[in-house]
Amino acid sequence: MKKAVKLLLSAALLSGLSACSAERGTLKTVQRSGKIIIGLEGNWQPWSYHDESDTLVGYDVEVGKAIAEKLGVEAEFIEGPWDGLFAGIDSGRYDIIINGVGVTEERQKSYSFSDPYAYDSSVLIVLEGNEDVKTFEDLAGKKTANSIGSTYMELGEACGATVEGVDSLTETLDMVKQGRVDATINARTSFYDYMKYNPDDPFVITDESEDLTSIAIPMRGNDSSKELKEAINEAIRQLREEGKLTELSVKYFGSDISVK
Repeated sequence: MKKAVKLLLSAALLSGLSACSAERGTLKTVQRSGKIIIGLEGNWQPWSYHDESDTLVGYDVEVGKAIAEKLGVEAEFIEGPWDGLFAGIDSGRYDIIINGVGVTEERQKSYSFSDPYAYDSSVLIVLEGNEDVKTFEDLAGKKTANSIGSTYMELGEACGATVEGVDSLTETLDMVKQGRVDATINARTSFYDYMKYNPDDPFVITDESEDLTSIAIPMRGNDSSKELKEAINEAIRQLREEGKLTELSVKYFGSDISVK
């Protein structure tokens, strides 16, 4: 009998945890818990990274905190690899992603996106002296490296390249430097930030996407997230009007990426 009771209690506990997870991603659960749980990588400078004291900082970190403040809650960050971030929304591990996520048609099929809070472009990066890869079209039959499932990996594959999966921009550029891949594609802002700290590294940009990528906040793509999306959009609107997004952009990127 005791064993049966324990099994029933365990089942009820698991069911309750599952229900709580399923509820995450709504404005009501955010307000009830007093926090909004945000997924990000934590190793993609200057979007989110750890400083010398190992404190999580970056543009996305401060944007997340500013949005949380507008919602009247605390921001809680959960770090993880890029290829697991969207799964974190699916499982209810967190409410939203703030990780320099580009809006694509494919992603919009499964997730709801906020209004853009930043804009960026994709650049093609090679070693100085590389005469074989001057445009995105030259990637056909070549090797690149990028985070698995990222916009940049998708672009490389669309151009006919074989893409090796890595975890960070630094690893990607190391592979280019070592000659293990021919090139990499990444955010213009992130590459410029990297070069600011590594000015002697022999990299050059040989091509840049014509269209700006809209950077926004993905969340669950169903009616339950509608109110949360509206609240986040209002927070972004206020932060833009108050000049906070511009202030943070200049702080981390040296220019205002919050506007086109």
